Order: sequence, then C-alpha cells, then structure tokens
Amino acid sequence: MQAECVGGTMPNNLEPGDRQPERSLTTLGADLVPLPSQQVQEFIRASKAENTLRGYQSDWRNYCMWCELHSVQPLPATPETVASYIAECAYRLKVGSIQRRLNAIAEGHKAMALESPTHHAIVRNTMKGIRRTLGTAPVQKAPALTEDIRTMVDATDAGLIGVRDRALILLGFAGAFRRSELVGLNLEDCAFGKDGLTITLRRSKVDQEGVGRKIGIPYGSNPETCPVRNVQAWIESAGITSSSLFRSINRHGQIQQRRLAGLDVARILKKLAERAGLDAAKYAGHSLRAGHATSAAIAGASERSIMNQTGHRSVQMVRRYIREGSLFRENSGGKLGL
Repeated sequence: MQAECVGGTMPNNLEPGDRQPERSLTTLGADLVPLPSQQVQEFIRASKAENTLRGYQSDWRNYCMWCELHSVQPLPATPETVASYIAECAYRLKVGSIQRRLNAIAEGHKAMALESPTHHAIVRNTMKGIRRTLGTAPVQKAPALTEDIRTMVDATDAGLIGVRDRALILLGFAGAFRRSELVGLNLEDCAFGKDGLTITLRRSKVDQEGVGRKIGIPYGSNPETCPVRNVQAWIESAGITSSSLFRSINRHGQIQQRRLAGLDVARILKKLAERAGLDAAKYAGHSLRAGHATSAAIAGASERSIMNQTGHRSVQMVRRYIREGSLFRENSGGKLGL
C-alpha cells in the first residue's frame, strides 16, 4: 500500500484494514515515538535548529509530491526510487540542495525506525555522478572588504534609518557575525568599556545548546566607521532600553518592536552596495562575515585571531579566506620581474 504524505508528516506503512496506533507525531528530523508529555515533544523539536527542520519539511513535501506524480511509495522507499528522484533533481538543483533532500529522506526513514535507502550503492553512485557532472564548487557571494564597507557607510540614508544601517553593517563586519547572530542580538548582550564593545553571543549556528561566547569589538580609528561609536549612536537615537538591538523602522521613521530578520541584513547590504556603485547581485548577508575574514587575512592577521573572532571550528575554512586574501599579496608571479 502506498504511504500517504500529508502536511509533511510520515505515516506508518499499514496494510489495508490495519488501525493506525495512537502516537504523537513530532517535527521531521526528531524521533517518532509515543510521547508522555507536551514538554517532551517541545524538547525533541528543539533537538535540531528551526531552519534545519523547516528545510527538511520542505524537502520532504517535494519528495512526496514527486512520488505521487510517479506512482511510487515514498516510505519506505526503494533505493531505485531515491536514485531516480535525485537524478531528476540534478536538472534543476545544485549539488548542495540535492544532498539536503537526501538528508531529509534519510531523516524521514530514521523517524519511522526504517532503514534508509540513501546508503545503498545505487544512490551513492548516482550522487557521485551528479557531483562529477555538476561540480561541487560553491557559488559564493563576494566578501565585503574594508574599502567596500567604507563606501557603503558613505551611501547610507540621512536620519534614523541611516544610523541603524551604519551600526548594523559595521558591527556585522567587525564582529564577523552571521546574519542570524546579528539580528538575534539584544541590548543586554552589549557591554561598553574603555577598550570597546563586548558582545555576548548567546546562541549561534554552531552553538545550538546556547553555551555562548564573548566577542570583542575594538574602537575604530575613524569615528565615522567605528563600529562601537555607531552602535552607541543607534542605541541612543532609537531610545532602545531593552530587548532587540536592531529593529525595523516604518515609513514614518518610527521604531518598531519587531526585530530585523536575517533577510533584512541581505536587503540592506544590497541596497547600500547598489548606491555605492558596486554590483549588488554579488553581495548577501554572508558578505560581512566573509569580508571580515578576507580583509583580516589581507592585513596579515593570524589564523588563530581570525578564528577567535569568527568562531570557525575548522581551520580549513579559515584558510580558504586566507588564500583568497593572499592571492596577490603573496603571489610568486609578482616576483618574476615581468
């Protein structure tokens, strides 16, 4: 009997006439078991990041729709079904997106205590062929380097929106923050001192358990681009006394209680890049973080100091930024006397 997929949940594979046992369905990606309390359900849902769960749910729904269209059973799936699905995905998706859909299928089977077909040789070899055909080099946005940041600051609006946008991009750049980290900051996370601003980052992509870490933001030599002074100016101008640090502003110039979203960081950066005469399509929210690492590498900062600021756990990732920053600074082609 073909399993039914409704609303992104994964039902049992029942035979006709069987009565489905009563059990609580948890969000895709957590274990599917009888749950004794609502509290337990909430903690199980919290075992994975919300963005990960939303991605899995979206990918699972797409997979179910494909299975229905091709009259095949999505759960449990045969290796041939999964291989055919990802082969068709290769015509319209990037390698990373296809891999995420495989992860969603694997999690779906895991949640129902079923063996995942994603580990079968036919699926692995199909995925290997997709990688060789499409390539695995990620298409990355351009890093916003120091000079780019200066021109963007010069392009900000007059008034409260400009004060906020300057504080946002300068703090994001100096702290090498992910966009989710930046918009997640509260006033209580900021401590101003004689050496600069100390940010307490309570949760991040690589710290879902909320261990937290502190990040130092030194005073800048130029008051106009000093991240500490600009954050202070924003807090004072906006009259923020608690809660969300970066907030939306309506068309009448009034501060709203709603904090900015991650997409707003990318929108603001693109807006300022376009005004500054840069190619806005090349920039996104990650450009601030990538720009910090690359600019620091160009200036000769050590791997350790860059990793301390960015929070990277992998030295290989940081070394990629260092290589990009050193393409011309330490280029043997410049020593050839041409």
